[in-house]
Amino acid sequence: MAKPPRVVRENLQFLCAEIDGQLSGARSYFQDPDAGRAQKVILRAGYGDNLRARVQSASQRALSAKGATETSRLLLENMDMVARNLDLISRLARRSLIHAEKVNRTALLRPSVYPKIVKGVATCVADIMPAIASSDSKLALGIGQSKAQLDDFYDQMFRTYTRDMQKSHHTADLANALLAVNEIRRMGDALQSIGEAILSVNIGQSVRFERYFTLRSILSATDTSDDAPDLEPLAETRSGSAISAVQSKDEKGETLNAVFKDGTLKKVREERAGVKSWNSIYPGLAPKILSYEKRGQSAALLIEHLPGQTFEQILLNESDARLQEAQKALSKTLRDIWKSTRTDEPAKMASMDQLAGRMKEVRRIHPDFDPVPVTVGAVELPDFDSLVVEAAKREKALPAPFSVHIHGDFNLDNVIYDHLGRKIRFIDLHRSRYMDYVQDVSVFMVSNYRLQIQDGPVRERIAQVVMDFHATATKFARSQKDQTFEYRLALGLARSFATSTRFTLERSHARRMFVRSRFLLERVLECPQGREGRFKLPIKELFSD
Repeated sequence: MAKPPRVVRENLQFLCAEIDGQLSGARSYFQDPDAGRAQKVILRAGYGDNLRARVQSASQRALSAKGATETSRLLLENMDMVARNLDLISRLARRSLIHAEKVNRTALLRPSVYPKIVKGVATCVADIMPAIASSDSKLALGIGQSKAQLDDFYDQMFRTYTRDMQKSHHTADLANALLAVNEIRRMGDALQSIGEAILSVNIGQSVRFERYFTLRSILSATDTSDDAPDLEPLAETRSGSAISAVQSKDEKGETLNAVFKDGTLKKVREERAGVKSWNSIYPGLAPKILSYEKRGQSAALLIEHLPGQTFEQILLNESDARLQEAQKALSKTLRDIWKSTRTDEPAKMASMDQLAGRMKEVRRIHPDFDPVPVTVGAVELPDFDSLVVEAAKREKALPAPFSVHIHGDFNLDNVIYDHLGRKIRFIDLHRSRYMDYVQDVSVFMVSNYRLQIQDGPVRERIAQVVMDFHATATKFARSQKDQTFEYRLALGLARSFATSTRFTLERSHARRMFVRSRFLLERVLECPQGREGRFKLPIKELFSD
């Protein structure tokens, strides 16, 4: 682990010493309550804050310097976190004494108990600098796990004091004693944050204890060492899941590269089911599941780390030859999947229901997309929501004539191309199911367009990829005699254009997508019933700026 700059390290050392002195003063007060002892601690309010400010200032200077790396950013931000929580412990110690001084019957402050608990906090504070200096994850865990002991202490005293309140006339004393205990309990939260900060630096990614314990548990089958695993952040999904690359050692001592994904139990279960279904239906497309762990209402997966690049990375950064290679592989893979998983069960995409359900979220980001009628001259056009309602009626009458197994969230960054293996792989499979293939087609096309890159040549490249992909899907539709493909695609694109505005604050780009959505809805509704099979989309115009 990189070491903090000298000025940060020294001021943290001084801050730990200052907090130790204040905790010692608090311990002395609880052993033998005396106003003078309490005031010595209370009057030192500015000392800890000044040292905390020095750490913060030094960290900010280092972060703003040229050449600051991601590793140094993580280190400095977490050292600032340590300083802020040490200062919080100082404030909590002072507040506990302020409440304690209001207790007239000092025996209620339990001189046989309070000093021991405060001493435990001081012991953790004394471990902070050694843990930082030696990158000691065990010490960091011990510091953070002291929260449980402080919580237990508070629970015990809470039960005692509230029971005594029911049969005592000294309610005010008991209430102030309980408030003092609560301030000490909150020191546990600060110590946990300090432990997490040190641990985050050690493993290379911000991490909370629950996630760390889940990771260690899920790795336990392959990694028996006590070393902290190396993590590298990959993504934070919009649904709340965190995804990290993890490097550890297997039982043979060889390097294990995997992806650690954790989140809510429901989401992780869906991901697990999606991966399993793909591995049974189309082996080799999805990553292998290495391990699964459930903890209450959260869960985690350890899955195979796939080689290659996402389609988005290839589109934006690689040569035309590499892009064409990836496009060809994707087209071949999709045609094969669609043909091999095809069933005669009709499928309802329900894209208009999806759109209606997401418009509140869209308008939280873009309140000007309000559902008000549009007036052009003397003509009043229907509002957007009315168009969605009418389009939903048309959509329900036109299910897809067959189903295929779809990805379900077919964005550019969920498709990986391995150049060396010449293989397409899928990730983030929690929405996979049998459905209308137009769902994946429309999502993929709009995930290209919504990229917030305004460079002219790049936009032209994006448009060409979309047109090529549309040609692939159209060819498949014709081979399957899917006559309403274009009509359903218009509905899917309308949904994806409008809902994609949630992901950008760039007003002109969001407006372009929203206008396209409305245009498609109007075109769909203009098409006479029974003529949907002749509907054609102006793909080039839709995806060119």
